[in-house]
Amino acid sequence: MLIYFNGELVPPEEARVSVFDHGLLYGDGIFEGIRAYEGRVFKMEEHLVRLYESARAIMLTIPIGMQQMGEAIYRTMEANGLRDAYIRLIVTRGVGDLGLDPRKCTSPNVIIITDRIALYPAELYEQGLRAMTAPTQRVGVNALNPRVKSLNYLNNILAKLDALQAGYPEAILLNPEGYVVEATGENIFILRRGVLVTPPAFVGILEGITRNAVMDLARGMGIPVEEKLFCRHDLYVADECFLTGTACEIMPVVEVDGRPVGTGRPGPVTARLMAAFRELTRSHAGAAARSDLVGARGRGERS
Repeated sequence: MLIYFNGELVPPEEARVSVFDHGLLYGDGIFEGIRAYEGRVFKMEEHLVRLYESARAIMLTIPIGMQQMGEAIYRTMEANGLRDAYIRLIVTRGVGDLGLDPRKCTSPNVIIITDRIALYPAELYEQGLRAMTAPTQRVGVNALNPRVKSLNYLNNILAKLDALQAGYPEAILLNPEGYVVEATGENIFILRRGVLVTPPAFVGILEGITRNAVMDLARGMGIPVEEKLFCRHDLYVADECFLTGTACEIMPVVEVDGRPVGTGRPGPVTARLMAAFRELTRSHAGAAARSDLVGARGRGERS
Protein backbone atom coordinates (compact mmCIF):
# COMPACT_ATOMS: atom_id res chain seq x y z
CA MET A 1 0.00 0.00 0.00
CA LEU A 2 1.13 3.55 -0.77
CA ILE A 3 -0.08 6.65 1.08
CA TYR A 4 -0.28 10.14 -0.41
CA PHE A 5 1.60 12.36 2.03
CA ASN A 6 2.12 16.02 1.11
CA GLY A 7 2.52 15.34 -2.58
CA GLU A 8 4.51 12.12 -2.37
CA LEU A 9 3.43 8.48 -2.49
CA VAL A 10 5.13 6.66 0.35
CA PRO A 11 4.80 3.33 2.23
CA PRO A 12 2.64 3.50 5.39
CA GLU A 13 5.69 3.39 7.67
CA GLU A 14 7.01 6.57 6.04
CA ALA A 15 3.73 8.49 6.29
CA ARG A 16 4.56 10.03 9.64
CA VAL A 17 3.32 13.11 11.44
CA SER A 18 5.17 14.84 14.25
CA VAL A 19 4.12 14.35 17.87
CA PHE A 20 3.73 18.14 17.83
CA ASP A 21 1.14 18.06 15.03
CA HIS A 22 -2.01 19.68 16.39
CA GLY A 23 -4.08 17.04 14.60
CA LEU A 24 -2.57 14.54 17.04
CA LEU A 25 -2.37 16.81 20.07
CA TYR A 26 -5.84 18.35 19.84
CA GLY A 27 -7.80 16.70 17.02
CA ASP A 28 -7.29 19.95 15.10
CA GLY A 29 -7.92 18.99 11.51
CA ILE A 30 -10.55 17.71 9.12
CA PHE A 31 -11.28 14.60 7.07
CA GLU A 32 -13.56 13.07 4.46
CA GLY A 33 -14.52 9.50 3.67
CA ILE A 34 -15.26 8.84 -0.01
CA ARG A 35 -16.02 5.76 -2.10
CA ALA A 36 -14.90 4.75 -5.56
CA TYR A 37 -16.85 2.27 -7.65
CA GLU A 38 -15.47 0.65 -10.79
CA GLY A 39 -12.69 3.20 -11.02
CA ARG A 40 -14.83 6.30 -10.52
CA VAL A 41 -15.03 8.39 -7.38
CA PHE A 42 -18.62 8.76 -6.18
CA LYS A 43 -19.83 12.33 -5.59
CA MET A 44 -16.26 13.64 -5.48
CA GLU A 45 -17.18 17.29 -6.00
CA GLU A 46 -19.69 17.21 -3.12
CA HIS A 47 -17.12 15.63 -0.80
CA LEU A 48 -14.40 18.09 -1.76
CA VAL A 49 -16.73 21.05 -1.32
CA ARG A 50 -17.56 19.81 2.19
CA LEU A 51 -13.85 19.29 2.97
CA TYR A 52 -12.94 22.82 1.94
CA GLU A 53 -15.98 24.28 3.74
CA SER A 54 -14.91 22.47 6.92
CA ALA A 55 -11.45 23.97 6.46
CA ARG A 56 -12.84 27.49 6.06
CA ALA A 57 -15.00 27.07 9.16
CA ILE A 58 -11.95 26.35 11.34
CA MET A 59 -9.62 28.79 9.49
CA LEU A 60 -7.42 26.00 8.14
CA THR A 61 -5.79 26.70 4.78
CA ILE A 62 -5.49 23.57 2.64
CA PRO A 63 -2.24 23.95 0.70
CA ILE A 64 -3.61 22.49 -2.56
CA GLY A 65 -6.76 23.30 -4.49
CA MET A 66 -9.74 21.08 -5.21
CA GLN A 67 -8.55 20.16 -8.70
CA GLN A 68 -5.18 19.04 -7.37
CA MET A 69 -6.87 17.15 -4.54
CA GLY A 70 -9.07 15.29 -7.01
CA GLU A 71 -6.09 14.37 -9.16
CA ALA A 72 -4.20 13.22 -6.06
CA ILE A 73 -7.09 10.90 -5.14
CA TYR A 74 -6.98 9.18 -8.53
CA ARG A 75 -3.19 9.05 -8.44
CA THR A 76 -3.28 7.26 -5.09
CA MET A 77 -5.98 4.82 -6.20
CA GLU A 78 -4.02 3.95 -9.32
CA ALA A 79 -0.78 3.49 -7.37
CA ASN A 80 -2.57 0.91 -5.22
CA GLY A 81 -4.32 -0.80 -8.11
CA LEU A 82 -7.77 -0.03 -6.71
CA ARG A 83 -10.99 0.43 -8.68
CA ASP A 84 -13.41 -0.16 -5.79
CA ALA A 85 -12.04 1.69 -2.79
CA TYR A 86 -12.68 3.58 0.39
CA ILE A 87 -10.78 6.88 0.34
CA ARG A 88 -9.83 8.80 3.46
CA LEU A 89 -8.73 12.43 3.04
CA ILE A 90 -7.05 13.97 6.08
CA VAL A 91 -5.79 17.51 6.58
CA THR A 92 -4.09 18.24 9.90
CA ARG A 93 -3.27 21.67 11.26
CA GLY A 94 0.41 20.73 11.21
CA VAL A 95 3.32 21.09 13.61
CA GLY A 96 3.05 23.66 16.39
CA ASP A 97 3.94 23.80 20.07
CA LEU A 98 2.17 22.46 23.14
CA GLY A 99 -0.10 25.50 23.28
CA LEU A 100 -3.46 25.80 21.56
CA ASP A 101 -2.60 28.70 19.24
CA PRO A 102 -3.18 27.40 15.67
CA ARG A 103 -1.30 30.38 14.22
CA LYS A 104 1.92 28.67 15.25
CA CYS A 105 1.13 25.78 12.88
CA THR A 106 2.34 26.95 9.49
CA SER A 107 2.35 23.79 7.35
CA PRO A 108 -0.82 21.64 7.24
CA ASN A 109 -0.37 17.98 6.32
CA VAL A 110 -2.43 16.50 3.48
CA ILE A 111 -2.86 12.73 3.62
CA ILE A 112 -4.81 10.40 1.32
CA ILE A 113 -5.37 6.75 2.19
CA THR A 114 -7.05 4.39 -0.29
CA ASP A 115 -8.09 0.95 0.89
CA ARG A 116 -11.10 -1.35 1.15
CA ILE A 117 -13.68 -1.18 3.91
CA ALA A 118 -16.48 -3.40 5.24
CA LEU A 119 -18.14 -1.52 8.08
CA TYR A 120 -20.78 -4.16 8.82
CA PRO A 121 -21.00 -7.91 8.02
CA ALA A 122 -22.70 -8.63 4.69
CA GLU A 123 -25.55 -10.56 6.32
CA LEU A 124 -26.76 -7.46 8.19
CA TYR A 125 -27.84 -5.88 4.90
CA GLU A 126 -30.35 -8.72 4.55
CA GLN A 127 -31.22 -9.24 8.22
CA GLY A 128 -31.01 -5.65 9.47
CA LEU A 129 -29.16 -4.00 12.34
CA ARG A 130 -29.99 -3.79 16.05
CA ALA A 131 -29.37 -0.39 17.59
CA MET A 132 -29.84 1.45 20.86
CA THR A 133 -30.19 5.09 21.81
CA ALA A 134 -26.97 6.19 23.46
CA PRO A 135 -26.69 7.63 26.98
CA THR A 136 -24.00 9.88 25.52
CA GLN A 137 -25.62 12.98 24.05
CA ARG A 138 -24.59 14.79 20.90
CA VAL A 139 -22.54 17.88 21.72
CA GLY A 140 -24.62 21.01 21.11
CA VAL A 141 -24.17 22.72 17.76
CA ASN A 142 -23.16 25.95 19.48
CA ALA A 143 -20.30 24.11 21.19
CA LEU A 144 -18.95 22.00 18.32
CA ASN A 145 -20.92 21.95 15.09
CA PRO A 146 -20.82 18.47 13.52
CA ARG A 147 -21.17 20.02 10.06
CA VAL A 148 -17.43 20.52 10.42
CA LYS A 149 -16.08 17.01 9.80
CA SER A 150 -13.22 17.37 12.24
CA LEU A 151 -10.62 14.94 13.51
CA ASN A 152 -12.18 15.22 16.97
CA TYR A 153 -14.65 12.31 16.91
CA LEU A 154 -14.63 11.56 20.63
CA ASN A 155 -18.35 12.32 21.00
CA ASN A 156 -19.12 9.65 18.39
CA ILE A 157 -16.62 7.20 19.85
CA LEU A 158 -18.13 7.47 23.33
CA ALA A 159 -21.56 6.70 21.88
CA LYS A 160 -20.09 3.74 20.01
CA LEU A 161 -18.64 2.48 23.28
CA ASP A 162 -22.11 2.79 24.87
CA ALA A 163 -23.46 0.47 22.19
CA LEU A 164 -20.65 -2.07 22.24
CA GLN A 165 -20.71 -2.38 26.03
CA ALA A 166 -24.46 -3.01 25.89
CA GLY A 167 -24.09 -5.65 23.19
CA TYR A 168 -25.32 -3.58 20.25
CA PRO A 169 -23.35 -2.91 17.07
CA GLU A 170 -24.64 0.65 16.73
CA ALA A 171 -25.93 3.58 18.76
CA ILE A 172 -28.25 6.45 17.88
CA LEU A 173 -27.45 9.82 19.42
CA LEU A 174 -29.96 12.33 20.76
CA ASN A 175 -29.22 16.02 21.20
CA PRO A 176 -29.59 17.79 24.58
CA GLU A 177 -33.25 18.56 23.75
CA GLY A 178 -33.99 14.86 23.20
CA TYR A 179 -34.31 14.92 19.42
CA VAL A 180 -32.81 12.14 17.31
CA VAL A 181 -29.67 13.30 15.54
CA GLU A 182 -27.78 10.46 13.84
CA ALA A 183 -25.88 7.25 14.50
CA THR A 184 -22.21 7.19 15.49
CA GLY A 185 -21.02 7.48 11.91
CA GLU A 186 -24.18 7.56 9.79
CA ASN A 187 -27.27 9.63 9.16
CA ILE A 188 -30.68 8.18 10.06
CA PHE A 189 -34.06 7.94 8.31
CA ILE A 190 -37.42 6.64 9.45
CA LEU A 191 -40.50 5.82 7.39
CA ARG A 192 -43.82 6.65 9.00
CA ARG A 193 -47.20 6.49 7.23
CA GLY A 194 -45.53 6.54 3.82
CA VAL A 195 -43.31 9.57 4.50
CA LEU A 196 -39.53 9.34 4.74
CA VAL A 197 -38.20 11.55 7.54
CA THR A 198 -34.64 12.54 8.44
CA PRO A 199 -33.37 15.10 10.97
CA PRO A 200 -32.61 18.59 9.60
CA ALA A 201 -29.05 19.92 9.53
CA PHE A 202 -29.60 22.46 12.31
CA VAL A 203 -30.43 19.81 14.92
CA GLY A 204 -26.80 18.66 15.09
CA ILE A 205 -25.97 16.35 12.19
CA LEU A 206 -23.28 16.02 9.62
CA GLU A 207 -25.08 16.79 6.36
CA GLY A 208 -24.19 13.53 4.68
CA ILE A 209 -23.42 13.16 0.99
CA THR A 210 -25.10 9.73 0.94
CA ARG A 211 -28.01 11.18 2.94
CA ASN A 212 -28.62 13.82 0.29
CA ALA A 213 -28.30 11.28 -2.54
CA VAL A 214 -30.87 9.01 -0.88
CA MET A 215 -33.29 11.93 -0.44
CA ASP A 216 -32.98 12.69 -4.16
CA LEU A 217 -33.54 9.03 -5.04
CA ALA A 218 -36.62 8.81 -2.83
CA ARG A 219 -38.19 11.91 -4.36
CA GLY A 220 -37.47 10.55 -7.83
CA MET A 221 -39.31 7.36 -6.85
CA GLY A 222 -42.33 9.33 -5.64
CA ILE A 223 -41.63 8.81 -1.93
CA PRO A 224 -42.39 11.97 0.11
CA VAL A 225 -39.34 13.18 2.07
CA GLU A 226 -39.30 15.57 5.02
CA GLU A 227 -36.47 17.02 7.06
CA LYS A 228 -37.98 17.52 10.49
CA LEU A 229 -37.39 16.91 14.17
CA PHE A 230 -38.38 13.61 15.72
CA CYS A 231 -37.73 11.92 19.05
CA ARG A 232 -37.12 8.47 20.49
CA HIS A 233 -40.85 7.68 20.47
CA ASP A 234 -40.90 8.13 16.68
CA LEU A 235 -38.13 5.55 16.36
CA TYR A 236 -40.20 3.08 18.38
CA VAL A 237 -43.33 3.47 16.23
CA ALA A 238 -41.64 3.84 12.82
CA ASP A 239 -42.64 1.50 10.01
CA GLU A 240 -39.06 1.32 8.74
CA CYS A 241 -35.68 2.73 9.71
CA PHE A 242 -32.28 2.80 8.05
CA LEU A 243 -28.87 4.44 8.27
CA THR A 244 -26.92 6.05 5.44
CA GLY A 245 -23.22 6.78 5.08
CA THR A 246 -20.32 6.60 2.68
CA ALA A 247 -18.93 3.43 4.24
CA CYS A 248 -22.20 1.60 5.00
CA GLU A 249 -24.24 2.96 2.05
CA ILE A 250 -27.78 2.05 3.28
CA MET A 251 -28.13 -0.17 6.34
CA PRO A 252 -31.59 -1.33 7.52
CA VAL A 253 -32.34 -0.97 11.25
CA VAL A 254 -34.79 -3.57 12.56
CA GLU A 255 -34.63 -3.01 16.32
CA VAL A 256 -34.17 0.03 18.58
CA ASP A 257 -33.81 -0.31 22.34
CA GLY A 258 -35.18 -3.87 22.21
CA ARG A 259 -38.28 -2.84 20.27
CA PRO A 260 -38.79 -4.19 16.74
CA VAL A 261 -39.04 -1.57 14.00
CA GLY A 262 -42.10 -2.35 11.91
CA THR A 263 -42.15 -6.10 11.24
CA GLY A 264 -38.66 -6.55 12.66
CA ARG A 265 -37.32 -7.15 9.15
CA PRO A 266 -35.90 -4.72 6.54
CA GLY A 267 -38.88 -2.96 4.98
CA PRO A 268 -39.90 -2.76 1.31
CA VAL A 269 -39.12 0.95 0.92
CA THR A 270 -35.67 0.42 2.41
CA ALA A 271 -35.09 -2.47 0.00
CA ARG A 272 -36.13 -0.32 -2.99
CA LEU A 273 -33.80 2.46 -1.95
CA MET A 274 -30.92 0.04 -1.39
CA ALA A 275 -31.33 -1.31 -4.91
CA ALA A 276 -31.62 2.17 -6.39
CA PHE A 277 -28.54 3.37 -4.55
CA ARG A 278 -26.47 0.42 -5.75
CA GLU A 279 -27.48 1.28 -9.29
CA LEU A 280 -26.67 4.95 -8.74
CA THR A 281 -23.14 4.23 -7.54
CA ARG A 282 -22.43 2.32 -10.72
CA SER A 283 -23.98 4.77 -13.14
CA HIS A 284 -22.23 7.58 -14.92
CA ALA A 285 -24.82 9.99 -13.50
CA GLY A 286 -23.81 9.27 -9.93
CA ALA A 287 -20.05 9.16 -10.29
CA ALA A 288 -17.27 11.54 -11.30
CA ALA A 289 -14.61 10.38 -13.71
CA ARG A 290 -11.16 11.96 -13.78
CA SER A 291 -12.20 14.32 -16.56
CA ASP A 292 -15.34 15.40 -14.72
CA LEU A 293 -13.83 17.76 -12.18
CA VAL A 294 -15.39 20.86 -13.67
CA GLY A 295 -16.93 21.92 -10.39
CA ALA A 296 -13.56 21.78 -8.65
CA ARG A 297 -11.75 23.53 -11.48
CA GLY A 298 -11.53 27.27 -11.18
CA ARG A 299 -12.22 27.46 -7.45
CA GLY A 300 -8.68 28.55 -6.70
CA GLU A 301 -5.73 26.84 -5.14
CA ARG A 302 -6.58 27.53 -1.51
CA SER A 303 -9.63 27.14 0.65
